Amino acid sequence: MSLGGGYATPFVMGRPMIELAGVEKRYDGHAALAGVDLTVGTGEFVALVGGSGSGKTTLLKTINGLVRPDAGEVRVDGEETGSRAPHELRRKIGYVFQEIGLFPHMSVAANIAVTPRLLGWPAGRMAARVDELLDLVALPRDVAGRDPSALSGGQRQRVGVARALAAAPALMLMDEPFGALDPLTRDALGADYRALHERLGLTTVMVTHDMAEAVLLADRILVLKAGHILADGAPAELLAKATDPDVRALLEAPRRQAERLRAKLGEGA
Repeated sequence: MSLGGGYATPFVMGRPMIELAGVEKRYDGHAALAGVDLTVGTGEFVALVGGSGSGKTTLLKTINGLVRPDAGEVRVDGEETGSRAPHELRRKIGYVFQEIGLFPHMSVAANIAVTPRLLGWPAGRMAARVDELLDLVALPRDVAGRDPSALSGGQRQRVGVARALAAAPALMLMDEPFGALDPLTRDALGADYRALHERLGLTTVMVTHDMAEAVLLADRILVLKAGHILADGAPAELLAKATDPDVRALLEAPRRQAERLRAKLGEGA
């Protein structure tokens, strides 16, 4: 399932999947989002980066209604999110987060089938979908009857991705989805998820603290600070044109790490 290497296919923006206009959110007088305007096209993979408290997760959660903005408008697939009941909105959007959140008292199959069950799918259809998704996320079908505690961290995160895809959403939101994993597992899962993004024609918005991960996986990077979007563009474009020191520091972090690594390896040669 892994594509391997980089992702050099040029992105052609489709119709808007996500539209934010003048979105504001405050907590105890602090502006988590300060008049954010954003459009994400269908099929795009967008990474949200920035320091702690920059507004990344708040922005992500306004899209699926977990956070209601104090001002502004949020539209998903052309529909204003406030016009729908939150649970109905979230059933149409896949959501993957670092803690995974699998139900420990339910089998892997039951965890994956949570949303289809809420939607009233018949048992046969749910069972077939579980098998299909286990194949899709490169897990053996015999894990379906296991408890989540019997799986490794990487396997549990694959189950989390399968659960988010169960009802075939067009939009996936990911909040530090691979952050708790070891580096090798994180790299493999990132590459595999990007392959799924391409294969299924998804729109993905991912929060990450790992700038290298953002550069490798995303078509487009948004840099946030204090609730504002400081920069927005393709990785190479941002690195070539960004003048803000905070933006440049973030974008140059993978290069600095690679140079230090080469120096260390050279010392040991």
